[in-house]
Amino acid sequence: MRSFLLKPVLAATICLSPLVGAAAAPPVEAFFGEPTVAMATLSPKGNYVAYLHTDAQRKQRIVVRSTRNLDDATVTAQSQGEDAPITGIHWVNEDRLTFTVKDMRVEFEGNLDEFAADRDGSNLQHLISGNWRHRQETTGSHLKTRVLTAAYAYHGPTHDGSDDIIVEKYIWNSLDMQPESSRLYRLNTRTRILSDLFQGTQPGKVRAWLLDADDAPRIAFSSDKGRCILSYREKNGKDWAEISNTDCYKETRFHPAFFDSRNTLYVTASYKGTTALYTFDIARHERSKEPLIVLDGFDFGGYPEMDHAARKLLGVHFQSDARSTVWFDPAMKEAQGKIDALVPGMSNQVTCGMDCRNTPALLVRSSSDRQPMQYLIYTPATNAVVSLGSTHPDIQHRDMGIRDFHRIDARDGLKIPTYVTMPPGKTKGPLPAVMLVHGGPWVRGGSWEWDAQAQFLASRGYVVLQPEFRGSLGFGFAHFRAGWQQWGRAMQDDLADTAQWAIRQGLADPKRIAIMGGSYGGYATLMGLIRNPELFRAGIDSFGVSDIDLMFTSAQADVSENNTRYDMRTLIGDPDKDAEVLRQNSPVALASRLTQPLMIAHGSEDRRVPIAHAERLRRALSEHNRKVDWVVYANEGHGLRHENNRIDFWKRVEQFLVTNLK
Repeated sequence: MRSFLLKPVLAATICLSPLVGAAAAPPVEAFFGEPTVAMATLSPKGNYVAYLHTDAQRKQRIVVRSTRNLDDATVTAQSQGEDAPITGIHWVNEDRLTFTVKDMRVEFEGNLDEFAADRDGSNLQHLISGNWRHRQETTGSHLKTRVLTAAYAYHGPTHDGSDDIIVEKYIWNSLDMQPESSRLYRLNTRTRILSDLFQGTQPGKVRAWLLDADDAPRIAFSSDKGRCILSYREKNGKDWAEISNTDCYKETRFHPAFFDSRNTLYVTASYKGTTALYTFDIARHERSKEPLIVLDGFDFGGYPEMDHAARKLLGVHFQSDARSTVWFDPAMKEAQGKIDALVPGMSNQVTCGMDCRNTPALLVRSSSDRQPMQYLIYTPATNAVVSLGSTHPDIQHRDMGIRDFHRIDARDGLKIPTYVTMPPGKTKGPLPAVMLVHGGPWVRGGSWEWDAQAQFLASRGYVVLQPEFRGSLGFGFAHFRAGWQQWGRAMQDDLADTAQWAIRQGLADPKRIAIMGGSYGGYATLMGLIRNPELFRAGIDSFGVSDIDLMFTSAQADVSENNTRYDMRTLIGDPDKDAEVLRQNSPVALASRLTQPLMIAHGSEDRRVPIAHAERLRRALSEHNRKVDWVVYANEGHGLRHENNRIDFWKRVEQFLVTNLK
């Protein structure tokens, strides 16, 4: 199989020119309301498509349509109110689905109920209870109820046409109430009979599993005390063999990505500064000499498109600056070309179920920088596409701004990937600007496709800057490594350097730049105001860290002991040895230097960054900064899950920026 060196796709996909004199900006609700259509997924044989529809009264319904006749529609299930939204839809086989329901009244990631139903809505079964008080009571040796406890969660489908799914049972650490390990089971969605997915023992402290095309667990991912361990078992074996045991933060690690339909293992590993996709020979414990896919300037991050019936790898979906696909299968490559011709100027991601040679339809997820995700059904027999709907139908591309990708030189020469979104109809400035800092921080923050936050701000007349500062993932190990123990320091310099670049380019008005972000982005907002008052005139901190020491010591945080003792000490610093450095880079300790207008928003039930961070900061600012807006959202955790709160927050953001930048 030949190698593919793939260049960034952004320049090839932008073909929509900016419009001058755009209409009135869409309302906040158009950007941050619940998606009208979401989670579209094809049935295994492609005869049906299921998706979540939210109507004007905010009622959610799972709709199933025949792909041969989209007018043939059935409602499989509907939500029981805004406190119990449907958050996942999964096909079991051609006639049955499961769906996940989240209890929004409780701020905890694990409170998920799982249900199964036939596609016509009949034969409903409650599979998993998200209520942590639920127990599987017994009468003698018999189960009184087969509804599984909240320790279980949906893991994935099976591929044998049965009524079974795969569920994962988490084993919880009694010390900090975090998942310590897990085990996989088969669950029949009609009888609710649970059985082992594999026989025998397993490695300790398993955090993730990799299954082959026959749904057999083949690789277990474990981590303990800063070591990342990979264990492997033969297809029908019972014993696990350790194939890798390394420091979790070594560049030389390889990472198993997926098994194809013929059970060849694919891994990601380092290649000329970024990671690429390779095949891997487990018997010889070596990867292929040449990579299969290399993304120019980006780490490989993607997943396969497989025809399970034909046992064939058709292609691989990936993300560089934007989403794209490399097809190995000529028929799928031809279909992609036809779809791109029918829907030009868009990033069109094509999927085909589990029997791609015989499917009557393909599902297309189509979006661009100015077009929110829309779902299309493509019929190869007629070479036609029909829209199922858009996530945000009140957004029109003509009202959105162009989004572009740049690599900016930081002061030490490191390249900082940055997305810039211009206001609609604008191609140059200087204009008021907002620096939007992503959370994490050890994640990839953005992509070229439509971004609700960036486009909302752009629609209000702001240039939006989204730098992938050092420490962000997706741009090579050196970029990630450069951010270690650099909170408030070089990571912060990257933000200042991005702002200075935008000023030099004539994009940003140097006297009208705000900074905002959530979680780590909230921390960076505070430090930006403190360290660079000459650049940032105002800031919006949501769910932000204000006291680094509190990250290590708070009993209310949901961070595991393993994370605080190993990961955070590597990435942030040692709270004992580096105590003074961490204090000097904690906003709460530097609050006297923060004098600009500031908006602070936090969730009352935040367990990732407990509200104590916001409260300490507010007290520290109270004596000298009277320009602080304060809002606490009840029953919200680390982020805004409720639609009304999201809309309220962004209306406050809009008014805050009008008051302080214009």
